[in-house]
Amino acid sequence: MSKSRVSDPLVARAREAALGAYAPYSRFSVGCAIESVDGEVAIGANMENACYRLGVCAELAALTAAQQAFGLGNIARIAVAGGNVDADGNLAGEGVVTSCGGCRQSILEAAHVSGRDLEVVSSNGDGTDVRTDLISALIPHGFGPANLEDAG
Repeated sequence: MSKSRVSDPLVARAREAALGAYAPYSRFSVGCAIESVDGEVAIGANMENACYRLGVCAELAALTAAQQAFGLGNIARIAVAGGNVDADGNLAGEGVVTSCGGCRQSILEAAHVSGRDLEVVSSNGDGTDVRTDLISALIPHGFGPANLEDAG
């Protein structure tokens, strides 16, 4: 039985971005696409390193690209997709990929900058299954700029 692809173009961009990942160790490619309030899109993919802790998540790469392209304050929503790249060069995988805790924290910072509770769309590699959450639901009681008011 074949599942149909999700029609969200931002998910499609995240899946495409995953094909540009550098993931020789895990062979798990993740892509992220960030849409601005004006419809511009910035993308990023994970980049692994032989010194594992120096790897970069797709969300951080995309947030950096978004900051340069249109600014964190203009982010409207984010899509993430991940899985393995099959023999035909397509992103595959059945499990919906959600952002790690560190990436959720970074997305929360962008939400604070934008003043919007950002929508995060998470997709499986095949692009047939998604879930949509607000960042406030993904990282409740998150730490943000307001927490630093007492820093002096």
